[in-house]
Amino acid sequence: MLTLPRRPLSAWPTMVLACVLPVALSAQTPTTPARPLSVADTSIFAPLALPTANEQRAGSGAPGSRYWQNRADYTLSATLDTASKKVSGEMTLKYTNHSPDTLRFIWLQTEQNAFKDKSLNSYIFPQDSRFGARGFEGGYTFTKLDQLVGTPGAAAKRVALVKRPNETVMKVDLAEPLAPGKTATIEMAWSFPVPEHGADRMGRDGALYEIAQWYPRLVVYDDVRGWNMEPYLGQGEFYLDYGDYNLSITVPAGYIVAATGALTNMAQVLTPTTIARHAIAAKSDTVVRLITNEELVSGAARPKTTGMLTWKFASKNVRDAVWAASPAFQWDASSYKGAMAYAYYRNSAVDNWKDAADQSRMSIMEYTERWFPYPWPHISAVEGPISGMEYPMIAMENKSDDKYDLYNVVTHEIGHMWFPMIVGSNERVYMWQDEGFNTFINTFSEARRYPEKGDQMARAAEERRGIEEAMKAGVDKPVNIGPDRINPRLLGEAQYTKPSVGLQLLRQEIMGPEAFDDAFRTYIKRWAFKHPTPTDFFRTMEDVGGRRLDWFWREWFVENSRFDQSVDTVITRTVGDTSKVLIAFGNRERGVLPIRARLTFSDGTSEDYNYPAEVWSTNSRQYIRQYAFTKKSLVRVELDPDHRLIDVDRGNNTWGTPPTRP
Repeated sequence: MLTLPRRPLSAWPTMVLACVLPVALSAQTPTTPARPLSVADTSIFAPLALPTANEQRAGSGAPGSRYWQNRADYTLSATLDTASKKVSGEMTLKYTNHSPDTLRFIWLQTEQNAFKDKSLNSYIFPQDSRFGARGFEGGYTFTKLDQLVGTPGAAAKRVALVKRPNETVMKVDLAEPLAPGKTATIEMAWSFPVPEHGADRMGRDGALYEIAQWYPRLVVYDDVRGWNMEPYLGQGEFYLDYGDYNLSITVPAGYIVAATGALTNMAQVLTPTTIARHAIAAKSDTVVRLITNEELVSGAARPKTTGMLTWKFASKNVRDAVWAASPAFQWDASSYKGAMAYAYYRNSAVDNWKDAADQSRMSIMEYTERWFPYPWPHISAVEGPISGMEYPMIAMENKSDDKYDLYNVVTHEIGHMWFPMIVGSNERVYMWQDEGFNTFINTFSEARRYPEKGDQMARAAEERRGIEEAMKAGVDKPVNIGPDRINPRLLGEAQYTKPSVGLQLLRQEIMGPEAFDDAFRTYIKRWAFKHPTPTDFFRTMEDVGGRRLDWFWREWFVENSRFDQSVDTVITRTVGDTSKVLIAFGNRERGVLPIRARLTFSDGTSEDYNYPAEVWSTNSRQYIRQYAFTKKSLVRVELDPDHRLIDVDRGNNTWGTPPTRP
């Protein structure tokens, strides 16, 4: 029962009476109890419907006691034919089934088939677009697809497997069922012509080749969706199992090769001079020129210049392996805590790229110190025709306009070593869990490298302004939407910038940096080398941060809410030397955010009042506060004066006028 304080009604401000009296009077009038309406809770604060926690994925957001994921180990070899511009490959795959299910077939990703005539890619993206095939006729040609079967200790029997291609995936029936805990061994051989523009994720430029999506890769079988066989169209990226890789790349002897993994046969492919310089760079935090342009021109850079050479690389616990090769690669190196930081580039890019190895070093240093240690033997920035693409230990970028532009791309692609190379989310379905998280951590790295271009808060503010303008124009999209369903012109806003802005709001305005950083680091640690979903992220942030955030996940990631706070009403009255003030703050859109209010007084002073977003939980349209100020009068109220939040209409954010100054 509601009881009014014992004082004259005339002492109450009008707005308070308007809010309180109807409730009080209804409480005093006997009525027949109304039948409850069967209406679902549609408030922004309603509990968010998430999958039920289980033994695989705990309610805390951590991997469950029986979490599992399958493993794919590859032995790969590739030969580059520069005359026919073709790659031929062979592979031995060991696929281990850690699931509780018996698998009778597998799915393979055959992504070069995106460049076949009349592929799904060609119907969705214009030929001359970034993700279009540009009229190139490509695709895989298989010459072997066998499974080795037999009892342990006996000679293996080779059985040809039945395959059924389906666009950029291929179903392969196993020769014998793959039981839980067992491993299938499969051998393959194939070839494909290298596209000049491979959907801006791989390709060639003259004698330079950047080779990715080049071997049939296992589709992930997980506890959430079973086989994740979504097609590769170009815009959505990748989802892959972890494993160990042994990689052999055979190229013309004059070529320099960069690849995933540590180079294991230096003596066969490098000169003694280069090897000696490499040993120096392994202990240096400054850049060492391993192969110079002068040595490339004179021929001194290579142990031999005719015939073919095979480069060998090995890597552990990665989700992919790619490579790049060119006879014109200059090669620089530095190191950070045992990890090499490389840069490979042509002389035409030297003005910007002479500093790229140090940019690579600073990137892994920043992300290691702030979030999670870099786990692999090297990071390589590779210059070429690709505008920006990431693979384990490899970041592909183009020439760039200047050092700032180059670092923006270098540190973005290297940031992907954390998302999704360490934290292995499903990029093809939840691109924001990869691109958005990475865009967020990039703001810290860019500010550290080039503070003259703005600190981290300034860079975050620039992103916020962009999203605010998109919301005003009505072109913003929900974050939690498949990337292949988004207009390419809006992809950056929806999957990169908007989730980054959301994380920044969560860190600075809602959770606070200490709680956010603790939770975000825990998320990375919990899910390093595993496969998290958005639910695992949401739950971990709440579990470690100590705050229920259903409303924020709903408005920022699930729905497409907009935000518009206002100053609806200000009532002032003077009692003696005290000014009593009532302010009704308004919320005119579905989305809610904290209230940041600045009250300015006639003497020129001001006070800031901050209220958490949860103050909107019982009334998401209006929030009322009363204040008392001694010996000064209120002349102005302004919401979000420092533009730290999102607001699509700032014209209703103020009341009053600033005080007149001498």
